[in-house]
Amino acid sequence: MSHDHGEILAANEAFYAAFRRGDADAMDAIWAQRAEVACVHPGATPLHGREAVMESWEQILGGPPPIQCVNPRVHQLGDAAFVICGERVPGGALVATNVFVSEDGAWRMVHHHAGPGVPPQADEMN
Repeated sequence: MSHDHGEILAANEAFYAAFRRGDADAMDAIWAQRAEVACVHPGATPLHGREAVMESWEQILGGPPPIQCVNPRVHQLGDAAFVICGERVPGGALVATNVFVSEDGAWRMVHHHAGPGVPPQADEMN
């Protein structure tokens, strides 16, 4: 099994960069095209399927909050991986899990779940 932690972290950062810029095209490119996808936004009903997930991002990206990913940690499981990180947003912090799969030679998101919690601290990530 290869360890693609740098590539997975880059995919995770690309997600947050698209989020911060409100860039729907970049967000669309980050999500898997063939693998099943799902998303749980804070306080919202789970979304299943690419169409529903992308529609939710188009709405959110119309006025995205400033968001910062902090202390991401990669857990790779072969051709799948997840990143647990904190999200700093105005007025608080969230905890997020971002799940990726290897699709066509690139790491693509298949699931994002963010909600209230205590974000991981840098010293907990070692």
